[in-house]
Amino acid sequence: TPYIKLVTQLFGNRMMIANATGCSSIYGGNLPTTPYSTRKDGRGPVWSNSLFEDAAEFGFGMRLTADKIEEYAREQLEAMIQNPPKSVPATLLRKLADSPQTTPDEIEAVRAMVVELKSLLEKDNSPAAKELYHAADHLIKKSVWVLGGDGWAYDIGYGGLDHVLATGRNINVLVMDTEVYSNTGGQMSKATPIGAIAKFAASGKSIAKKDLGMMAMTYGYVYVARIAMGYNRQQTIRAFLEAEAYDGPSVIIAYSHCVAHGIDMALGQEQQKAAVTSGMFPLYRYNPMLEDEGKNPFLLDSKEPSTELADYMYNEIRYRSLKQAKPEVAQVLYEKAQKTVRSNWEKYKYLADRPAAKS
Repeated sequence: TPYIKLVTQLFGNRMMIANATGCSSIYGGNLPTTPYSTRKDGRGPVWSNSLFEDAAEFGFGMRLTADKIEEYAREQLEAMIQNPPKSVPATLLRKLADSPQTTPDEIEAVRAMVVELKSLLEKDNSPAAKELYHAADHLIKKSVWVLGGDGWAYDIGYGGLDHVLATGRNINVLVMDTEVYSNTGGQMSKATPIGAIAKFAASGKSIAKKDLGMMAMTYGYVYVARIAMGYNRQQTIRAFLEAEAYDGPSVIIAYSHCVAHGIDMALGQEQQKAAVTSGMFPLYRYNPMLEDEGKNPFLLDSKEPSTELADYMYNEIRYRSLKQAKPEVAQVLYEKAQKTVRSNWEKYKYLADRPAAKS
């Protein structure tokens, strides 16, 4: 919920949401409580839920539709620029056509111009004025977000997610990574880490977690970030702002504590911090725009592991129960987990330290 609340606070006034079926759609799309809200002026996000496996494609349809309607609105605007009516200053039309919409302030400025434009067009009965009046709201940039969990993004919906990222279109994806199929009873997903017990992994998962972020980075034009609000709220906000500003696909993978982990949920933020400091969930941002500036696009946002992995793992029932029931198996998997943590850290450190590619 905190991640959804944050992204809504940042972009809710222009946000279109495609929500995968799962925990986020149940607590996000149900009454009487909801993480979504409107501003004082009544503006807020639009939300819809489709099938579990096709959230990315569903959101992609929203992106294509928004882009097509915006294209039509800009055609109407350009036509009026060529033949401006007396009711609308030509300077307003041209300024509206040329204004950037990268930052929240820039978008609010465009919104104010659209309000002014519509108030002037409303008094004009010409066909051109009526057409632009009804299309004018689509001159404001729409922010399309796909929300879902790891069961969708890592597993059953990965093919669609990969396809949508590969299009290069401006769509944002938030993966709330609980490392298990939470909504359907706690089945193992490809995000489940070594040593964790889940359905279909009763003796602990014996292979490493899929690195969804690294796979997305191989495209070279996808913004990728891993975040954990309990470790660094500023990094979380920065990742959301950068993903939204990037004119292309983005994926944000957010560590999400879950009742299936077997922790005191009131202490979830502390457990998020432990996941990062133990090296289990390193944080980073990969921003393709930095490469265009001659900089290294990969930024490692967490420090070298500084706490014991055991302190993190055995604070959760999903790891501790295996240690209690099968201590020898748990020890073998713990050593594998330690090796994976070290390997992942070295890999990310290498990426962060490498020199920027020469243009």
